[in-house]
Amino acid sequence: MSAPEEILAELGLSVPDVVPPVAAYIPAVRSGNHVFTSGQLPMKDGALLSVGKVGGDVSAEDGYAAAQQCALNALAAVKAEIGDLSQVKRVVKVLCFVASTPDFTGQPGVANGASELLGKVFGDAGRHARSAVGVPVLPLDAPVEVEIVVEI
Repeated sequence: MSAPEEILAELGLSVPDVVPPVAAYIPAVRSGNHVFTSGQLPMKDGALLSVGKVGGDVSAEDGYAAAQQCALNALAAVKAEIGDLSQVKRVVKVLCFVASTPDFTGQPGVANGASELLGKVFGDAGRHARSAVGVPVLPLDAPVEVEIVVEI
């Protein structure tokens, strides 16, 4: 089996630098055999991929891409904590918040941006429990925020 970063490269992606926290927290914490990430926003090269609400200013497709970027940022936080993504035995849980308009009900499809990426990178070990929750607003007016829990 290929290493997670090799798979990302095959997908035309890479693990970014860890996004600096925007408040009083750290990007990831290891406790026993698990790493818990803080909520990751869709930051790329120092800026949000998009801003606003999914179902309004942000399309479901752009929300999906934002969730994928959040997952990449979560992997960066995990890697910074453990040194090598090959140590990940399983993605246990994904929590995806989607800032959306009141009539938007496609949060699970948006969250698939994160879930499908993790599945491609880790194979069966990337299949996980998940919650996809619609919320009125997220920090910095981000459309999506994702946190993950992995077993190492």
